[in-house]
Amino acid sequence: MTFKELNEKMGGGESESDWRRASGGGWIHKSAAVDNDKNIKGNAWVSGDARVYGDARVSGNAQVYGNAQVSGGKWMRSPLFIIGSRFSLTNAKPGYIQIGCECHTFSEWRTLGPELARRNNLTPEEIAEYTAYLDLFEKIGK
Repeated sequence: MTFKELNEKMGGGESESDWRRASGGGWIHKSAAVDNDKNIKGNAWVSGDARVYGDARVSGNAQVYGNAQVSGGKWMRSPLFIIGSRFSLTNAKPGYIQIGCECHTFSEWRTLGPELARRNNLTPEEIAEYTAYLDLFEKIGK
């Protein structure tokens, strides 16, 4: 995509001096942080306070902006994902578990879990269920 096309997509008020072409072909605004610009491809663009880091890739017609953070490493196998009785759980990134909208390290869940369980009115049975899930993630999760 040319700068003219990008400018049109952005509403027409962009200054070309505020943008640079990524080595992957996409566009990066001076306000954004990108670790590896070869992973910004095609018609993709990154702007605002957005940050793209690690092995994350932004391609196609993707738009990353605002306070968005895109990161990632390469999973050698699918990350563990469980649908629990109240919340879903997944290995959101290596060393972390996301339960519902909370994402913490394995050990942080042990510390924060009781307070979060109280705040969400989990029953003793649900606490036992999610404790078992944490045990499983620590055993086989990444």
